Amino acid sequence: MTKVAIVILNWNGKQMMMSYLPSVIQYSREEASIIVADNASTDGSVQWLREHHPEVRVIELDKNYGFAEGYNRALKQVQAQYYVILNSDVQVTHHWLTPLIENMDAHEEVAACQPKLLSVADNDSFEYAGAAGGFIDRFGYPFCRGRIFDTVEQDQGQYDEDAEILWATGACLMIRSADFWRVGGFDGRFFAHNEEIDLCWRLHDMGRKIYCYPDSEVFHVGGGTLPKNNPMKTYLNFRNNLTMLYKNLPESDFHYVLRMRWLLDYVAAFATLLMHGNWGDFKAIFRARRAYRKWRHQFDDNRRTIQQRRVADGRKPFCIVWKYYIKKVTTYDNL
Repeated sequence: MTKVAIVILNWNGKQMMMSYLPSVIQYSREEASIIVADNASTDGSVQWLREHHPEVRVIELDKNYGFAEGYNRALKQVQAQYYVILNSDVQVTHHWLTPLIENMDAHEEVAACQPKLLSVADNDSFEYAGAAGGFIDRFGYPFCRGRIFDTVEQDQGQYDEDAEILWATGACLMIRSADFWRVGGFDGRFFAHNEEIDLCWRLHDMGRKIYCYPDSEVFHVGGGTLPKNNPMKTYLNFRNNLTMLYKNLPESDFHYVLRMRWLLDYVAAFATLLMHGNWGDFKAIFRARRAYRKWRHQFDDNRRTIQQRRVADGRKPFCIVWKYYIKKVTTYDNL
């Protein structure tokens, strides 16, 4: 069995791989095997890989399964102690893997971890998708050390200590294969967005730990699956986030949180329309809530299993919406 396998899921991302795969090969090949799993791309990605990087193993999937199920199907074909789930638009750095491997080897209680995630566009800024490690508030809204909603901090070393977090970014996530399969992998029904938060929350519920190790740094472009201001992205984020809450919330807070989310989601929808004139996102939020109501009972068995295993929760006890929009707290260290 390989110790570390870096698995990059690709769908029509040849241009990204042309830009960023060389750094992965250069700085990782002595410590890990490198695999590209292809979600039935039509842009010549597989041909380009075989012509230019025959040293990279290619797993070809028969259709586009999305991020979540695509990784599940690919990782079933990978034998390794540690998986590194890496986006195709990530530029890695010299010795980026070493701190992650050393810390995971030293701390058996840690199921998964991430490096510090910085922006390709501005190397001195954190990157939106994970920054220095993620959390969720009482109502399921995600935020990070280094990013709350649309406010992204400059990296001035303020989060350079190792820290326990609730979720690690899916852009660059190292996870023990045993832990990944212990909780059933990603929820493939999500397709894309929030699946790494759901996965890490399930692990945390069972008493496993998630960490950020900022001695490791990588740079992320972001928006590789869908651009940030895209109604489909909004739809998937709201639908999947509500579903994640349905699965993972403890019984004591279940009904209150979901009632409050009903209110907060509709406030968000009308604010999007009235303040920004964004009909696309307005309709996407309504559509997401309808989709959630329609399919939530498909997750009843998952909820029962999670509640039976629960030994922790992991949410922060406050409302990040109140702190950010009303109290004007825009940085993690001031929460």
